[in-house]
Amino acid sequence: MFRFLAVFKIKANSILLLLCLLCLQVSLDAKGNITIDKKVFTFTAIPDQDAVYLQKRFKKFAEYLSSKLNMTVEYIPVKSYSAAITAFRNNQVQLAWFGGLSGLRARSLVKNSEAIAQGFEDQFFETYFIAHHSTGLKKSKDFPKGIRGYNFTFGSKGSTSGRLMPEYYIRKELGVPMKVFTKVGYSGDHTKTIALVQAGSYKLGAVNYKVWESLKAQGKIDLKKISIIWKTPKYQDYQWSIRGDVDKNYGEKTIAKVKKVLLDIRDEALLKSFPRSSFVAAKNSDYDNLKKTAKFIGLMD
Repeated sequence: MFRFLAVFKIKANSILLLLCLLCLQVSLDAKGNITIDKKVFTFTAIPDQDAVYLQKRFKKFAEYLSSKLNMTVEYIPVKSYSAAITAFRNNQVQLAWFGGLSGLRARSLVKNSEAIAQGFEDQFFETYFIAHHSTGLKKSKDFPKGIRGYNFTFGSKGSTSGRLMPEYYIRKELGVPMKVFTKVGYSGDHTKTIALVQAGSYKLGAVNYKVWESLKAQGKIDLKKISIIWKTPKYQDYQWSIRGDVDKNYGEKTIAKVKKVLLDIRDEALLKSFPRSSFVAAKNSDYDNLKKTAKFIGLMD
């Protein structure tokens, strides 16, 4: 009887220890000692390109942040722009690589959230209007009014470079897209936009210039089938946004530390994967003009 009670007590203690480990987020090291795990810091990014490519890029970026911040950092992939915003709002992620519009929307949902860094090139971003060669449309400095009457694909409905800015100029010059084009589509990301126009499924499209230049450099664009016909005026776009409660939940000055790490990145391979030459400081007011544009289009209240 005593032996049975002793065994039962040992098993009960083991179960209790396991429960403690789960509840208190502690673990055992190699020697069996209990150690307290640090909170995991998570981030996401809008899915503006092929998912496999993004997973590869941001896995490396998570490893880099982990080493520099001395904390566990994980990348959480999402399937849509709206899912990235939702993850940020619900504190499933604390940091996000947003486009201009998605950043505006996300920060409006989380008190005291901030835009803290942007790519150097994001201060002077552009959208390319691209056309299948069967249209006969040529590159011009002026808005190409000859695009009327064809079908047209934007990128994601929540994209700054793939939807907001091109739609703004289409409305300004020609009118409501649904009345300007025979058909309007939303490809979901810039890589697909290029593929659809190159295949002739859509005669026209609007694409992030960085994605175009990257795929062109990789030899993935057939310039005999597709070309740039117009470039928009420059505007502010991508940025890193961080939740306003990060210091409270992860320790004083965490936001400042994350910002410094981003601004101090000099790893050429890491920067090239974005692709950006460097990251520079950003603030919420940098996107005020973009907010006005979004309200004009009806994409923000």
